[in-house]
Amino acid sequence: MVRFSIVVVAAALALASGGTGWAQSAATLSRRKKPRPRPLPAAAFGVSKLISTRFRALSARYRVYTGGNTVNPTYQQVSAGGTGHAESVEVVYDPSKVSYGMLLDVFWHGIDPLVKDQQFCDHGNQYRTAIFFHDNEQRRLAEDTKKKIEAQLKQPVYTEITGAGPFYKAEDYHQDYYLKNPLRYKFYRFNCGRDQRLEEIWGKKENS
Repeated sequence: MVRFSIVVVAAALALASGGTGWAQSAATLSRRKKPRPRPLPAAAFGVSKLISTRFRALSARYRVYTGGNTVNPTYQQVSAGGTGHAESVEVVYDPSKVSYGMLLDVFWHGIDPLVKDQQFCDHGNQYRTAIFFHDNEQRRLAEDTKKKIEAQLKQPVYTEITGAGPFYKAEDYHQDYYLKNPLRYKFYRFNCGRDQRLEEIWGKKENS
């Protein structure tokens, strides 16, 4: 199995090769009083849902925090900014059934790559879009697709492409939020204007 992680909200994307376990540094999360559940940004939910519905061969997917310096961050810390982390999605998949290129394609069409440090109604560096690569081949493929997207849209693409670091699993109430709270998810997604914006960029067929 291979790990593929996308920072969504910022919609970031990272693919880890080898192993299916969490990084050692992500094994223990800070324990604090659980706040009132609030969904991760619309981009993260949207990309996660697109991937899970289009690719049934996935082993697992998790909401994670990555790209920053704070060890074992909490949602409150990440969403407040300052940790350097982006709110993301990590996907474990079988590369014999799902290719990295296929996941990249779903990722790009589930985000707004034309804005910096924001996704839909969420603003800040923690909501940047990014792709975290784990080897030179992943880097090459990510950079190639970014160039193609820029040529297609005829505008600069602000999605960053950078080496992967530790992934810190988000709190349990964020995992599969759109399945546990479908009405809240739909309300949040609509109010954020996610579908409308994606239709403007990619066309109606991509906005699913």
